[in-house]
Amino acid sequence: MKVLVTGATGYVGGRLVPRLLDAGHEVRTTTTDLSRPAPWWSDRVETVQMDITDAHEVDAAVAGVDAVYYLVHGMGGGSDFAEKDRLAARNVADAVVTHGTGRVVYLSGIVPPVERQDLSEHITSRLEVEEILTATPATVLTLRAAVLLGSGSTSFEIIRQVSERMPVQTVPTWMNSDVQPIAVVDAIAALVGALTADVGSRSYDIGGPARIPYAELLDRYAALAGLTRPQVTVPFLPTDVVGTIVGALTDVPTPTVEALVESLHHDMVCAEEDFRRDLLPEGYLLMGLDEAVRRSLTDPRESLQAEPETADPMGPLAHDPSWAAGGDDQPLLARAVDAVQDTVDRVLPG
Repeated sequence: MKVLVTGATGYVGGRLVPRLLDAGHEVRTTTTDLSRPAPWWSDRVETVQMDITDAHEVDAAVAGVDAVYYLVHGMGGGSDFAEKDRLAARNVADAVVTHGTGRVVYLSGIVPPVERQDLSEHITSRLEVEEILTATPATVLTLRAAVLLGSGSTSFEIIRQVSERMPVQTVPTWMNSDVQPIAVVDAIAALVGALTADVGSRSYDIGGPARIPYAELLDRYAALAGLTRPQVTVPFLPTDVVGTIVGALTDVPTPTVEALVESLHHDMVCAEEDFRRDLLPEGYLLMGLDEAVRRSLTDPRESLQAEPETADPMGPLAHDPSWAAGGDDQPLLARAVDAVQDTVDRVLPG
């Protein structure tokens, strides 16, 4: 099949493309800037310039492909991120209709079983993107994941950097919801399977074998990383304050941190696990939590020196964000000062 992968230079996309190539598919990828350094697999794909908010560029990118992977999300701050997500989804949906594209595979987030008005803004936006894409005649498969485990994953890097930089883990009482993490290699296997699965349009919740409270996930990470991190439960901490503090203590962009923290008011677990039957090869075994964390902790000096085609995708890869693999080594005191200042600015604006 000829496949378009949007977001191919992102964390998941960069690991998905070589799997699609190995499976014999012809791949077209997009970039907003053709002069940017290309991933190691770029000589095996066709790359076109595309801004997903530009309808003409999206139409040109979709022309002639059998399927589209939609791997873009607006995780930035500001009040217009939902409108940008909406515009991007409509552009892809219109192009899919125009060119008769047969399949769209969309990687989204777990949607907890609560009233729509109780969902976070970012989960609501992702659900709206799903609805826009599913309204097309194409077969649209939405894979909803919670925490992706792997070096460079936004969720994993938050867990890693908070655990390594805070001598005591302070956990708000409302953050002890259950999560169901999935190793990125298992998520990619499901994404590859979604391309040819003999099913109609639907969503799949995808998660690993462990369903675990978020506080216990932090504790498990600390133990596997060889850290001693006592936990203190703190009541009445506002969500925006927690997001600001965690954003200041980590190298992950603060708006992204705030969006992910907001989702932890609800259990982020699978309501069903049909993906194991429909999207994964028969007999496929999902990676356990402990193994996923250990493989994600690969020393970057070892992983980045390996040939990229043989490197473990659970570990760091050269195209990962600059804040991945543990981030920089700014002193904790300086980060704490930044966190306090950011919190004061949030509580006492102006």
